Amino acid sequence: MMAFRYGVILFVFWLLLSGHFEPLLFGLGLASVILTIFLMKRMNVIDHESYPLHLSSRLPAFLAYIFREILNANIDVMKRIMTSSGKSISPRMVEIPLPQKTDLGRAIYANAITLTPGTVSVELTKDKIIVHALTKEAADELFTGNMAKAIPDQAIDK
Repeated sequence: MMAFRYGVILFVFWLLLSGHFEPLLFGLGLASVILTIFLMKRMNVIDHESYPLHLSSRLPAFLAYIFREILNANIDVMKRIMTSSGKSISPRMVEIPLPQKTDLGRAIYANAITLTPGTVSVELTKDKIIVHALTKEAADELFTGNMAKAIPDQAIDK
């Protein structure tokens, strides 16, 4: 069943990219998707985490959240750079607990932190993440756990 879902996703993606609906090209696209799925099954690379379809329903909300956080952090960092009388920069290293249960969730969280200007994930372990934060406010925001709760992994028990 997972292979069929991948096939549908790949074929729709191929249609969107190619934009060709002539019978020959349509058939060749379908054949290439079938061959790709066959090879993926044979190589045993289709599994629960190769593309997390189970997280797709929560992806739009997470993307909206992370884009808003990136925008807000960009504005904050820009204000701190542009104004000398503005808020000060107070870099620090902090350890943040990891509530995510899977490696995928931990990786998404670490990448989300690094994508947000003013914070960089330095080290990731099973139970914590070490983050370099440009300001005290950025570090405090991570301790609230709002970003960790936005990660789609939260709903998954393994």
